[in-house]
Amino acid sequence: MATPVTGQNSGLGTVIKLGEIMRVMATISMPVEAGSRSIKDGTIAKVVQEAADRWKPEAMYFGSLHGQRTMFMVMDMTDPSQMVPFSEPIFMGLEASIELTPVMNADDLQRGMAQLG
Repeated sequence: MATPVTGQNSGLGTVIKLGEIMRVMATISMPVEAGSRSIKDGTIAKVVQEAADRWKPEAMYFGSLHGQRTMFMVMDMTDPSQMVPFSEPIFMGLEASIELTPVMNADDLQRGMAQLG
């Protein structure tokens, strides 16, 4: 479970301190042809397992989005530089597109709403 990200409001937004945890959702979509190849040659199973082992996601879901095989992975990151080791094996192994979106659970939303004053 992620701990809340804290920081200072600079007037331009919140400054996140290194080492703080941000929950993110990765949306990983593969073109049909590349996805079919990766299933046939076993690459998809290897890449997904390696990502799960390394990033220890809170949740992983699989489905279809805009006609492409898609994986949704919710995990914690402590530094923006982690986007590189997360994304590159997936880009290279699956020819996938990746979107990383900060997300919160219901408890996080409650804490945020309480800060509205």
